[in-house]
Amino acid sequence: MRILILGAGRIGTAVAHMMAAGGAHEITLADRSFGVEAGQLSSRIHRVEADAADPAALDAVMKGHDAVLAAGPYHLCPQIAEAAVRNRLHYFDLTEDVRSTRAVAALAANAETALVPQCGLAPGVVCVMAHGLAHGFETVDAARIRVGALPAHPTGPLGYAMTWSTAGVVNEYCNPCEAIWNGERREVLPLEGEETVILHGTTYEAFNTSGGLGMLADAFEGKVRTLDYKTLRYPGHRAIMKLLLEDLKLRDRRELLEQVLEAAVPTTDQDVVVLSVSVDGIADGRLTRRSWSREVGAREVDGMHMSAIRLTTAAGVAAVIDLLAEGRLPQKGLVRHDHIDADALLANRYGRHYA
Repeated sequence: MRILILGAGRIGTAVAHMMAAGGAHEITLADRSFGVEAGQLSSRIHRVEADAADPAALDAVMKGHDAVLAAGPYHLCPQIAEAAVRNRLHYFDLTEDVRSTRAVAALAANAETALVPQCGLAPGVVCVMAHGLAHGFETVDAARIRVGALPAHPTGPLGYAMTWSTAGVVNEYCNPCEAIWNGERREVLPLEGEETVILHGTTYEAFNTSGGLGMLADAFEGKVRTLDYKTLRYPGHRAIMKLLLEDLKLRDRRELLEQVLEAAVPTTDQDVVVLSVSVDGIADGRLTRRSWSREVGAREVDGMHMSAIRLTTAAGVAAVIDLLAEGRLPQKGLVRHDHIDADALLANRYGRHYA
């Protein structure tokens, strides 16, 4: 498959590197300019300068490709998806933004190719795993997803470091969160629903954040009493963020909040991604719980050092693209998380990074 990746940032370059090393696909990486991340890439990856905000440039760069991955700003996803439909390319993205995903889903109704939004980590792999765990239950009572992208060596009262997009972090802390509660689909407040979670001997706090469920609420609506997604942080983080967002009213000044976080919170490639997915329900007449959890650290992949969040996000979307290329996913219309087989995802050459 000839794959166009729009966005030469940390995730776009990681996907390009991973899939080029796999050898089964031809990879083109496009962006307005190329930074240090692209400097590490193999010469086998074709590079093109193109502005994804320009419809004419999108049409030109999409020629000769079979699929496109939107790996840039989330607000460009609908425009890139529209160009993919127009040029008959399969479409993939990584966004957690609900509005962008709804726009992509609307385009899928008349598409002759597959549109596969939310293919990263969360939403993405964890949503596929939740649906996979639910198979075999006579009835499902609750599905709970907990995810943390955290520094491996936390310091300071926040116990946090920037491991991915600052704008993405601010979005998930500020936007309403989808959930199913007592059988009804509803929006709940971010930073609420606090609970204590102990995984692999470490204590975390968990609270509501936006976007992590993705389209899973569509798949589970009318089938479960409880479905929720919460972010994991080291204890004490939530209280400080509530002070900033609510008491200091930075929820209404998101650009300023981004500036504050970027100036005060360091970035790190020494991170860990902590994942916990559990499903409760009736199996063989008994109340049963099935769980899946992982703790993935930073590592070297085919000669490139990748942070944990970079690795898990890139591996998730690379595996989904691979499955579609193999004909194991629908080839037309909207492809949701419940259309992706969890065992096939983990067995894939890229999905195995979750082992």
